Amino acid sequence: MNEAENKKAAYDFYGKMPFRKAFPLGLQHVLAMFVGNLTPILIITGACGIGSGTEFAEVQVALLQNAMLVAGIVTLIQLYAIGPVGGKVPIIMGTSSGFIGVFNSVAGVMGGGILAYGAILGASLIGGLFETVLGFMLKPLHRFFPAVVTGTVVLSIGLSLISVGVGSFGGGSSAKDYGSMENLLLGTLVLVVIIALKHGTKGMTSVSSILIGIIVGYIVAAIMALVLPTTGVTAEGVEYTKAWVLNWDKVAQAKWFAVPALMPVKLVFDPRAIVPVLIMFVVTAVETVGDISGVIEGGMDREATDSELSGGVVCDGVGSSLASLFGVLPNTSFSQNVGLVTMTKVVNRFALATGAVFLILCGLFPKLSALISIMPQSVLGGAAVMMFSSIVVSGIGLITKEKMTVRNTTIVSVALGLGYGLGANSGVLAGLPQSVQLIFGGSGIVPAALVAIILNIVLPKEE
Repeated sequence: MNEAENKKAAYDFYGKMPFRKAFPLGLQHVLAMFVGNLTPILIITGACGIGSGTEFAEVQVALLQNAMLVAGIVTLIQLYAIGPVGGKVPIIMGTSSGFIGVFNSVAGVMGGGILAYGAILGASLIGGLFETVLGFMLKPLHRFFPAVVTGTVVLSIGLSLISVGVGSFGGGSSAKDYGSMENLLLGTLVLVVIIALKHGTKGMTSVSSILIGIIVGYIVAAIMALVLPTTGVTAEGVEYTKAWVLNWDKVAQAKWFAVPALMPVKLVFDPRAIVPVLIMFVVTAVETVGDISGVIEGGMDREATDSELSGGVVCDGVGSSLASLFGVLPNTSFSQNVGLVTMTKVVNRFALATGAVFLILCGLFPKLSALISIMPQSVLGGAAVMMFSSIVVSGIGLITKEKMTVRNTTIVSVALGLGYGLGANSGVLAGLPQSVQLIFGGSGIVPAALVAIILNIVLPKEE
């Protein structure tokens, strides 16, 4: 196979390409989602009081290991499909951050501890099965998701991620040196390298620009640690390690090989956890429809089919139930990687599958995963700001597939203005019940989708 055929295969879902070409394209997907795949587990185990420094610290380590293994397995199912499970779409799966608010509430209501985490897993198992049923029912419901609705959802997803990308660009909003010159320079360097390679070169260096940019940032961060101060002091006089410093001790302490544990936490079935989590799985199904619509539009320049949407949502459900058996939080489509596909147009299934296999290996070889996990947030942020913005562009492309009539303009305007505006500024909802705040507050995706769906049903169609 010559170079021209290799390049063409990258843009064909079923195209054949050699491993040496596919691997870097798959690896950049892993780098884009690696931190996001682990963060929800760190947050929720911390909320339950079973994080590092507690008697359950080893459980947390096992959960993080399983999170990588499960993400790789479920991604392969999404790419290749097992019967009706999987949409055969270029989607990377991983631990969802959309459930963090609900899970935090469940942990508080149940008093934390290993029991609360078990209840979260039990609710996730049932919720995953519920979403699976929704996926099979999606075809008759597809008429409620025309391009103007799915485009609005995709646009909302992109808008909600931009602030996340900029936060990473500054080194991570929780970092003591957030927004420091070092963090901003690292992020800018990665972004400049990506743009230069994307538009100044051809072939593999162009399509692998994200990977190369992140590697350059990683190397520069290591060099900076040799010539610049790696610690700082807060206004209170407390010393801290700067966010861009690579924690090599974490790599040294990680095991070379570890067998993943099945059911490291006993599942508990409690209605206090099940009811709010079921509602969130409906929300997840809507977001997955948006992700699949966005990745097909952005990567393949067409609308997603009924079978792709249905299979993708079913995979979300089955993957989330499977994840709960390994002690992992729900696995859903990763919007970060939708942005990567939209930006690079690389949709080759084998390339993405190499990334999925790499995730599985990270679950089996903790030292490998530790090497990636120490990557500075600002390095990832340099790539993220561009990837996430490309999701917005993809949403606009979906919306404008139909003529922007007065009706369609109203749907998009009200969904973004009222729906996304309320969700993105959740303080406005402070007077409403907490359950409503958990579902509609935060990202703005859910209220925007709900408003768009309702208006599409209510407003009369124009001749």
